[in-house]
Amino acid sequence: MKKAVLVLASLMMILAFTTASPAAPAPVSVTDMGGRQVEAPYKPQRILCLGPGCLRLISYLGAVDQVVGVEEFERQRPAGRPYRFANPGLAKLPVVGPGGPAAINKEPDLEAVLRVKPELIFITYMEPARAEGLQQKLGIPVVLLSYGRFATFDPVVCDSLDLAGKILGRESRADRIRAYIDQTREDLRRRTADLPEGKKPWVYVGGVGYKGAHGLASSEPHYIPLEWVGARNLAQKVSQREHVFIDKEQILAWNPAIIFLDAVGLQLVAGEYQKDPRFFQGLQAFQQERVYLLLPFNYYMTNIGTALADAYAVGKILYPEKFADVDLAQRADEIYTFLVGKPVYEQMVKNFGKLGQVVRLGAKPAD
Repeated sequence: MKKAVLVLASLMMILAFTTASPAAPAPVSVTDMGGRQVEAPYKPQRILCLGPGCLRLISYLGAVDQVVGVEEFERQRPAGRPYRFANPGLAKLPVVGPGGPAAINKEPDLEAVLRVKPELIFITYMEPARAEGLQQKLGIPVVLLSYGRFATFDPVVCDSLDLAGKILGRESRADRIRAYIDQTREDLRRRTADLPEGKKPWVYVGGVGYKGAHGLASSEPHYIPLEWVGARNLAQKVSQREHVFIDKEQILAWNPAIIFLDAVGLQLVAGEYQKDPRFFQGLQAFQQERVYLLLPFNYYMTNIGTALADAYAVGKILYPEKFADVDLAQRADEIYTFLVGKPVYEQMVKNFGKLGQVVRLGAKPAD
């Protein structure tokens, strides 16, 4: 009898051991991009991504399945953001705040956040003190990420990927992304490295998005698709700041032989053409039909994949012999597939037009 009791007790202990819930992974202590020390859950299964470009970084890491809510901006305005095309199911998730440029550094809908029960919240471009206050209000860890400077490519974005990858248990994926970006940029640099400076043309890029859409005058001294292939950017003759608006008189004085138009401002440029066609036809780039379309990469922060694809288009247009082996559609889809998991170039084309196509705004005015 005593032996039977001992056997039964042993079986119960074994059963209890095998059916007990596994212990939750120990939290990971990190320093976020705002310099805050945060105790974050390791490999959280329920996360939120708030602020410009935050959801993009998590999609690059392949962790979209853990996202339990989105900003309204992400649901309603997918154009220009390849990660949204690759993940249409995001539009069906609960809304936890408005999002968009007007919501930068503002709290989301706290009640909506609590309803979706996130274990962790990633946020971009929120002041550290405000993020700390939000964390205390919600009782949920808040980790700040960053892209660095607006409208450009700052290596800090890779630091953000490393940070999020450490928390999500996707360190190897973050490493692969960093390596892929470096290798792609090196391929671009290598193709034009032997060109003397005098062989690199001065070009102008207009219609650049900056906290909204703008017309031809909107330019960027450090427009990264130009920089990555060594093109000389006329906007740098005016300023070295992050963004500039160039006077029409200055554009006429430069009279660039080649103009690139960022597709985000194309409709506004077309409207300007309708109002003053003679100005545009006074520019040799329009006279000779050397105005080319680039896909918008500065769209709710930097779409790294689109910036890389644009750089190949710039290179193929300026130095066709150096990029003769590049099929732009194929290369764009290779880049998108690596970063967001699907070839979404055709969806970008439906929204904006073909990468590198000649832009024709209208007929020449009568004399």
